Amino acid sequence: MPANLEIQALALPFCTMNFTANDHRIPLNDGNSIPIIGLGTFSEKKTKDLCTESVRIAIDVGYRHFDCALIYNNEHEVGKAIQEKIAKGKVKREDIFYCGKLWSTFFSPELVRPTLEKTLNSLQIDNIDLYIIEIPMALKPGNTFYPQDENGKWLTHDINLCDTWEVLEACKDAGLVKSLGVSNFNRKQLELILNKPGLKYKPVCNQVECHPYFTQTKLLKFCQSHDIVIVAHSPLGTNRDPLWVNLECPPLLEDPLLISLGKKYHKSPAQICLRFNIQRGIVVIPRSFNAERIKENFQVFDFSLTDEEMENIKALNKNIRFVQLLMLKDHPEYPFHEEY
Repeated sequence: MPANLEIQALALPFCTMNFTANDHRIPLNDGNSIPIIGLGTFSEKKTKDLCTESVRIAIDVGYRHFDCALIYNNEHEVGKAIQEKIAKGKVKREDIFYCGKLWSTFFSPELVRPTLEKTLNSLQIDNIDLYIIEIPMALKPGNTFYPQDENGKWLTHDINLCDTWEVLEACKDAGLVKSLGVSNFNRKQLELILNKPGLKYKPVCNQVECHPYFTQTKLLKFCQSHDIVIVAHSPLGTNRDPLWVNLECPPLLEDPLLISLGKKYHKSPAQICLRFNIQRGIVVIPRSFNAERIKENFQVFDFSLTDEEMENIKALNKNIRFVQLLMLKDHPEYPFHEEY
């Protein structure tokens, strides 16, 4: 491994250069492991019906890691495809790595386990591999995912996430989940959990936006120092929906350097982006409902970027988020006011 990559060989208990399509798991701090590439399954209503077939295709291609969430409203569809493939003998349950998420309206301790059990019921499985707190901002408890008052103001909730974490630890002890993590947490919010009195299990991962235009170097180094894996959502940028995406940032996959490197390696700009993060030891979960792109995104283990190319891609960093969650910017726990 090149000497001056951000993650040095001495710091990583694995070598990203040795990954193959059949063997690409990295260790987690609790003794479990996670495939370094997965399929993101976030879907709007118009793509919900495509979820089952997308997961079927992904399993046939070689994906074993699936990232989903209760608020995606498609866990049943994702679980259906997984169960079908298990029934047909294509995969075993232990081959599959499933990540679920605890949404902000279910942070109250008494709601945590029932919410996890709802996910298990939708999937028709006894436990999941990873369960993460989706965002560090609590909203009014209940089954209304996006609670707002009559004026459209978001209804927040004051809760200590350490109390939520304690119940998650109990869920792990009960065998309902194998690993626990967080998402969209900044350094201070991670430290809140890490410094929790009586902490039993620290987060194994922090799922955040990460790609060549937003490299997350400082957060990556902080997480690495605590043996926390970064999982990159939106590793290819994201769609251009102005309702929630920062359109000030140019489309990532149109970057000339990524296009040029793609031509050199006979790969797409998307494959270059994914390989860049993989070589940094970052898990990637590209989302797609297109069969050809699902296959393409997985074909990232037959080439590697040079030290110089990695540095050049890293230099593309604009330190600008595509996904800013601006609708919640006034929440007292909004994570993105901090540098990292």
